[in-house]
Amino acid sequence: MKSRLITSIVLLFGLAEVGQCERIKDIVDIQGVRGNPLAGLGLVIGLAGTGDTTLASQQILTNILRDSGLVLSPTDLTGGNIAIVMVTAELGPFAREGSRIDVDVSSIGDAKTLQGGMLMPTPLKGLDGQVYAEAHGAVFVGGWAATGQQASITKNHPTVGRIPGGAIVEREEIATFVEALGGRRFITLNLRNNDFSTAERVGKAIDRIYPESAVCVDAGTIRVTVPEEIGQAQMARFIDEITMLDVKVDAPAVVVINERTGTIVVGENVGISAVAISQGSLVVKIKETEFVSQPVAPFSNAGTTERVPDTMMGIEEKEGYLIPMPRVITVSDLAKALNAIGATPRDLIAIFNALKKAGALQARLEIM
Repeated sequence: MKSRLITSIVLLFGLAEVGQCERIKDIVDIQGVRGNPLAGLGLVIGLAGTGDTTLASQQILTNILRDSGLVLSPTDLTGGNIAIVMVTAELGPFAREGSRIDVDVSSIGDAKTLQGGMLMPTPLKGLDGQVYAEAHGAVFVGGWAATGQQASITKNHPTVGRIPGGAIVEREEIATFVEALGGRRFITLNLRNNDFSTAERVGKAIDRIYPESAVCVDAGTIRVTVPEEIGQAQMARFIDEITMLDVKVDAPAVVVINERTGTIVVGENVGISAVAISQGSLVVKIKETEFVSQPVAPFSNAGTTERVPDTMMGIEEKEGYLIPMPRVITVSDLAKALNAIGATPRDLIAIFNALKKAGALQARLEIM
């Protein structure tokens, strides 16, 4: 029972280590440093009869051929060797003109697989409608599909592919992360997990090397003033210096329960007040059988032999013991206390809900 509990409940033992610190760069994002999504409608050619049969893909190919001087009707193009796809990519915050970025290719028609296909040159636009990159190249698919007359087999998703370095940046969008206000320059750090204690520790750590430069705006924002002696050429070194500092991350007391999978995640600071828990369950066993009914009257033709179904049912109630649980401090103590009552994952979900209702669970309970 204990081994079953260990495999079903995820305990954050790493967080329970006293004084564990993380680098600031691993717990914050620099405001303004982000990517931008790009998308475009493209056409994959060279498919061996596994492409689209839709009119849209034939129309796109017709338009491409018309630009080459060949005028055809969409109905003239058949064979399923092309596929209409949506091409997506992310323009990095520091991607320069001429650099390459990866692209994803996804079929939006009835193509069976994109394996062996070649993406024709496709412009990729941002949300502002401007073209930022151009994608083309061979599509790599991480799956395959095989089809016969009466059966088919598929592995992974053969209608989604990737082209490593498949897009060339035509227009750059460099991130702006240094703000200027009142003749002073600022850099804003955003915590990935909002917490007042962690934000205050980040500010104090930066102040130790650059006094009175960090201000904790709220639970998720720390604004850092760039010293006047730091020029543009030293900005990268300044950011590296303040983000390489170690701070202790404060984790909230929270229990997350996924009822669909039976997964339970218990945070570091979760505590349970002194309570007594009784855990038991009702087991109902049902067995379906059949027996043969024979005629009982001697020398009589009135009865016939029949197969009669029969249901056997038994109910067993396991004994429940009232087990006292002292207030626990660490995740390890909590695991030992719950293991002591031999609780299954489903039992644990019910126990945590009951503890919350009783006011004994000193943590936030989140159910997915």
